[in-house]
Amino acid sequence: MADPDEVVEELVDATVEQAVAVRPPSRPGLSPSRANDFLQCPLLFRFRVVDRLPEPPSAAAARGTLVHAVLEHLFDLPAAERTLESARALVPGRWAQLREDAPDVATLFPDDDALREWLTSAEALLATYFTLEDPTRLQPRERELMVSVELEDGPQLRGIVDRVDVAPNGWVRVVDYKTGKSPRAGFEGGALFQMRFYAYVIWRSRGVLPKLLQLEYLGDGTVLKHEPTEPEMHTLEARVRSIWGGIEEAARAGDWRPRTSRLCDWCSFRALCPAFGGTPPEVPAGAVERAIGVTPGAPAA
Repeated sequence: MADPDEVVEELVDATVEQAVAVRPPSRPGLSPSRANDFLQCPLLFRFRVVDRLPEPPSAAAARGTLVHAVLEHLFDLPAAERTLESARALVPGRWAQLREDAPDVATLFPDDDALREWLTSAEALLATYFTLEDPTRLQPRERELMVSVELEDGPQLRGIVDRVDVAPNGWVRVVDYKTGKSPRAGFEGGALFQMRFYAYVIWRSRGVLPKLLQLEYLGDGTVLKHEPTEPEMHTLEARVRSIWGGIEEAARAGDWRPRTSRLCDWCSFRALCPAFGGTPPEVPAGAVERAIGVTPGAPAA
């Protein structure tokens, strides 16, 4: 099955796209998950960003969205009432809201038993959260914070941060909830790329470099912490520029070639991939220019 954290990121990106549709960004945008899409497979990036092909709903994605919503609204309660029982009590209302926002999720469960089992798995993740920190002692400054910054001569960098805490001395902590399991030792790079990306956007847009980046893995009760530095931010910017340069080159050449890996087994677009005998659809007229800001066939500036 697909990595639940990656799937949740897809829903986060969809939320961002819906929000910015009200006032489109002045430049094409790039989020951490879209950057990872291109690195994983340029054709996957094309299907999601240029073609905007729909993908089927996923139980893992829906569970991640539900858990994130409960944790967001838990902090609406007075501090003393932020208990596991209160979190469980929020589940039915957040599930009803999820069904209203995305009616297709109801089709994921063939019967009431399957739904109950899924809701129980979501409650188990919430129980793990309470072993990692005590929400009665926290007062977040921001929740589900949309952040963005215009990268000079590049795209708009954007995303949604689960939680931002500010200590009395002004130190900023960026917290992200992950509903899957923590990466094996030595494989934290992908997750830290996302957090460094958010730290960079906050640093550039607000002038404050977060003191701590904190990933809370509810799948196995692990907390991954990292203290970013300004040299890291410059390295992150260089990497993002390199990724965007690759995206622009692919857009000009119209060369969105697939890159196969073990992740192909879980790709929603496998039937359309030429690596597996499929045929990609024609790129809609003007879609590349709207998504990337590049005209196919045009020379590089």
